[in-house]
Amino acid sequence: MLDERSILVTGGTGSFGQALAREILSRSRPRRLVIFSRDEQKQYRMAQDLSPAEHPALRYFIGDVRDRDRLRRAMDGIEIVVHAAAMKHVPIAEYNPFECIRTNIGGAENVIDASIDQGVAKVIALSTDKAANPINLYGATKLCSDKCFVAANHLAASSGTRFSVVRYGNVMGSRGSVVEYFQRLIQSGATELPITHRRMTRFWITLRQGVDFVLDRLQEMSGGEIFVPKIPSMRVPDLARAIGPHCKLKEIGVRPGEKLHEVLIPFDEARNTLEYSGHFTVHPAFSWWKQEEHRFDKGEEGAKVGQNFQFRSNTNSHWLTSDDLREILQEERLDARVHEPAA
Repeated sequence: MLDERSILVTGGTGSFGQALAREILSRSRPRRLVIFSRDEQKQYRMAQDLSPAEHPALRYFIGDVRDRDRLRRAMDGIEIVVHAAAMKHVPIAEYNPFECIRTNIGGAENVIDASIDQGVAKVIALSTDKAANPINLYGATKLCSDKCFVAANHLAASSGTRFSVVRYGNVMGSRGSVVEYFQRLIQSGATELPITHRRMTRFWITLRQGVDFVLDRLQEMSGGEIFVPKIPSMRVPDLARAIGPHCKLKEIGVRPGEKLHEVLIPFDEARNTLEYSGHFTVHPAFSWWKQEEHRFDKGEEGAKVGQNFQFRSNTNSHWLTSDDLREILQEERLDARVHEPAA
């Protein structure tokens, strides 16, 4: 699908953006793959590994999603946009709310306007479980962003630009994740790992799974859907024990804006949700969307979920054990230095 296509990735130097770029270049022959981000040092470091000399389709474009004119320039001739740029750190967003709003909500509006103005065909935006029934500012801004991207299909009207959203949980191996944090503590010789609460649960997905899911949904999207993968949950203490089995656990309390449990599909979205073998699709509640016309995904007919359905991390039917996590980390080559403290 991406052969001879022009693609732009906002936040392209982040963990997801880099993994997506590698996968696109290994699977396809894009005409142009634009990495759009505001940090020149991250672009410089990424270009050492993914060089335009070795990958002639690659372009590195300095810019901020807060800058609508710069986005318009970057999207000239672009057909597909993957919007991964965001402020994502929950406590930092709590202490810097206006900065988070400007990036996550204002940035979403700019991506939408620039995409419509430049005639982009498809836009898929990355979201988070924290956008469902949010209690923190980060989640609230991503909820607003999701609403904007869904409604943008109506704003685009006859331009043909179509917008959809992918919503998933914590990403193993992403920069700043708790997995990376625990590994760093163990490497520094720590014998104790801090956990916020012993009952806390989270959804987990690997970078590879996230990238594959986004690429699959790019092919299937009609515009307006929120796609949710079926992913497992894990208890935070089990995660800590998997990474540092010889470490003690110290409960430090829930941080500002954190939930004990996350939700990917809340009760009130169930009436618009269809279930497939590997994912759920939340359909928009707009008059222009006819659910009966969008029941099929790769030939599979979606089934309506029950009226009381919720997809929550603490009531999930699929759970990761400590052994499961160790196996995943080894497969993803994220297990480096996880078991023993540094000498």
